[in-house]
Amino acid sequence: MAIHKVLIVDDARPDLMNLEKIVSGAGYTTLTATNGQEAVELSKSQLPDVILMDVNMDQMDGFAATRAIGGEPTTKGIPVVLVTSKNQKADRVWAQMLGVKGYVTKPYTKDQILGAIAALG
Repeated sequence: MAIHKVLIVDDARPDLMNLEKIVSGAGYTTLTATNGQEAVELSKSQLPDVILMDVNMDQMDGFAATRAIGGEPTTKGIPVVLVTSKNQKADRVWAQMLGVKGYVTKPYTKDQILGAIAALG
């Protein structure tokens, strides 16, 4: 699968901007959302190739957004990589059950983010 467009979802502006800088700097087109509900809507309208999703967010968290995206016929094939500070085994197990394709914990490195995207290509 060729990856061109990446949706980045994080409610913390510094993290959102840092991820966007890393991803766009590697030549990908980026879209951004600041909560899970916005991510669900953008994934339907823009059909990104990959979604980098935070977990702890207002309105709709990353787990709920991942479930919603996976439940939609038009978006269920979009791989989600969680980029989160949640590093408990239960969080990782729940993420696997939701079908996430990658899990990167904060703080992350540029190589971890780009490696998670490249692993899906």
